[in-house]
Formats: sequence, C-alpha cells, structure tokens
Amino acid sequence: MVFWNTMLVYPIKLFVVMLHEMSHGLMAVAFGGKIIEIQINSKIGGYCLFQIKPSFWGSFMTGSAGYLGSLFWGSLILVLAVKSKRDKYISLVIGIVLLILSYFVLQTGEFFGTAMTSGLAVFMLITFKYFGPLFHDLWLKFIGITCCAYVILDIKDDLIDRTNIGSDADGVAELIGISSVTVGVIWMIIAILNLFVVLRYIYKKSLFKSPD
Repeated sequence: MVFWNTMLVYPIKLFVVMLHEMSHGLMAVAFGGKIIEIQINSKIGGYCLFQIKPSFWGSFMTGSAGYLGSLFWGSLILVLAVKSKRDKYISLVIGIVLLILSYFVLQTGEFFGTAMTSGLAVFMLITFKYFGPLFHDLWLKFIGITCCAYVILDIKDDLIDRTNIGSDADGVAELIGISSVTVGVIWMIIAILNLFVVLRYIYKKSLFKSPD
C-alpha cells in the first residue's frame, strides 16, 4: 500500500486493465462474438470493442466479465505461483498471452497501449529465459496479490463511489433492473470473499512449498 501510487505498482495496474478488457473479449468470444480491438491508456483505463449477437445472457456475462475476470486471473496466478514449482512456465504463458493481446491493442493505432502490452510481454519472456526460480515465485505472487487488491479498490472507486459513469455495472444494472451501486456491492462482496479464500489457501500451501 505504501508504494500503491508509485511507478513500482503502475505497470501492474495496467496489467490488471489488460486482464479486465481481455476478459470482456474472451466472454464475447465464448458467446459467439469476436474481439475487434482493445485499448489500454496511460490513465489506467481502457475498453474492449467486440461484436456479439444480442442476448440477455451474452450481455450479462460479457458485462460482468471485466472486474470478475481480472479477479479470477489474478487469483489463478497467485494460486499457481504458490502451488507450482515451475513458476517460470507461468511467466512464459503470461508473456505469450500478452503478445497475442498486443495484436488487438495494436488495432487502435495508439502507441502507449501497444508499447505497454508488448513491452510487458517481452519482459515476461526475458524473465523466463534469464531469471531464476526465486524471482518467478516472488514476482508472480506480487502480480497475483496486486491484481486481487486492485480489483477490489477499483470496484469501490468506479462502481460505488461514482455511479452512472458508463461503467460495466451501469450496463449490467440496466439489464437486470437494479441500481449500479447494488451491482458494485455484490461484486465487491464476491471479490473480498474470493481474496479471503485464496489467501487462506496459499498460506497453508506456502508452509510446505520452497522454490527449486
């Protein structure tokens, strides 16, 4: 938290935005749609432009996939970092995924998002090649816990403190007929419970795991 607004955490915040927008796109693909482009901007925001056939569940799941999707990916990275003894291959997979993601960011024609996405991808690939097990273990845990924490804070800031700003919650709320604050509170509860379960799990697992 001390370094939350510093350049140390800034790239990870952008990484969470990448996961957020990627999750929207993947859910759209799961419902028969396709990703057109993804934007990542310097203000730690972005969007995912996609095509999907109109349907209640398609719209609901795609709208919900952003915050909950990035929470899922962050939790998965954290759990795998604790459970696996081959953390460098997790870094390799993340690097490859980011390279694929950078293609869709490139479609916007904006330099910042493309540079950050592809740059982080290259960094992950470099760490796979040249960095040792201890680095990957600590680095992935840092990424995972920061993702989970940032999603919780982001939900509070975007969906509870501020409303009717065109957020994901506003779209979901309109779709199901409740307030966007209610949607934000529900997502916040899910995120906090998820983080509690994940932290309890990794605490127990970390007592028995040592990097090799």
